[in-house]
Amino acid sequence: MLRRTFMTTAALMTLGTAAFAESHAATMDIVDTAVDAGTFTTLVAAVEAAGLVETLKGEGPFTVFAPTDEAFAALPEGTVEGLLADPEALAEILTYHVVPGTVMAADLTDGMTAATVEGQDVTFAVGDTVMVNDATVTTPDIMATNGVIHVIDAVIMPPAE
Repeated sequence: MLRRTFMTTAALMTLGTAAFAESHAATMDIVDTAVDAGTFTTLVAAVEAAGLVETLKGEGPFTVFAPTDEAFAALPEGTVEGLLADPEALAEILTYHVVPGTVMAADLTDGMTAATVEGQDVTFAVGDTVMVNDATVTTPDIMATNGVIHVIDAVIMPPAE
């Protein structure tokens, strides 16, 4: 359940833009923030297919690294459809985009790692840009009532165990 919540949160983080974040700061939960943004339709569909909506609407707090629709579109052909047909694998990937607690961009340091809801760590690179694994944070610190969303430009995959 917690794993699902984090994945949903990650998916929803992708929805925000700077202007959207400023005008809707902390008035909606992570899921509703993502839906309202209108640019995270794939993430929202994935969160629904993985059964993570209720989790990500939960108390939290969660930090979600949310890939945009463009990030999902950049995956190899058939990947999204295959994941939507496999809710367990989808939940694993989505929960890899969620970190328990609230992690603001200013809290990140170069080389820092954080445990995801999925169970494995993500690594941050901080320099001219902020990276989480191989994805660039394009819009940081979009506040929701139950956490924070950081929009990223790629879908991050958990390492094979």
